[in-house]
Amino acid sequence: MRVLLVEDDEMIGQSLKQALGSNGFSVDWVKDGVLAQSALADGDYACMLLDLGLPKRDGIEVLRKARSMGDHTPVLVLTARDGIDDRINGLDVGADDYILKPYDFRELLARMRAVIRRRDGAAHSVIGSNEVQLDITTREVVVVGERSQLSAREFALLHALLERPGAILSREQLENRIYGWGEEVSSNAVDVLIHGMRRKLGADTIRNVRGLGWRIAAGTPIAARQEEPQ
Repeated sequence: MRVLLVEDDEMIGQSLKQALGSNGFSVDWVKDGVLAQSALADGDYACMLLDLGLPKRDGIEVLRKARSMGDHTPVLVLTARDGIDDRINGLDVGADDYILKPYDFRELLARMRAVIRRRDGAAHSVIGSNEVQLDITTREVVVVGERSQLSAREFALLHALLERPGAILSREQLENRIYGWGEEVSSNAVDVLIHGMRRKLGADTIRNVRGLGWRIAAGTPIAARQEEPQ
């Protein structure tokens, strides 16, 4: 899963990028507000981690501009500004959540999962359908009651497909969701990843639409299943 980290402090940025990478995220890291706006316009991110005190353009201005342009990327503000007015302003401009430095990394991960779930329209940590379910917290996939652990890239691939069940995602769209800046991507990387996923999930779970991309068939949503009378 790909995230945008906007942090001008070298030590904080390096440690956070490493920690997020160790937890299965592909991280694009920028250090000023102008680069943040450019990256956000060009990328497809699960969420943005945004510092407020940035060079060139303040984080609040980055956020205000993004929301005015119709960008709905979940934004988690990371800042040392602890004034209540600062927090209210950030939330009113369009932040999804706010966490004060210093923070416990486990709490940061939990808050990231929460804002990503809300974007997916899920109140709980599982997305998908009767046929295929993805647990965002444990990074496991459930197919016909059987759980399998996923690698970081497998998780990112399946999350992208399950966000829009039935929709066809192109090779480029999937690469943008799976890989971060600077990662070498071979021409058949997505094919290899999908081949491995089919071995885990079943040959018909991820379907190829020749010349267009891949899709997961839209099944009965989890929420609809839960609402069925017992």
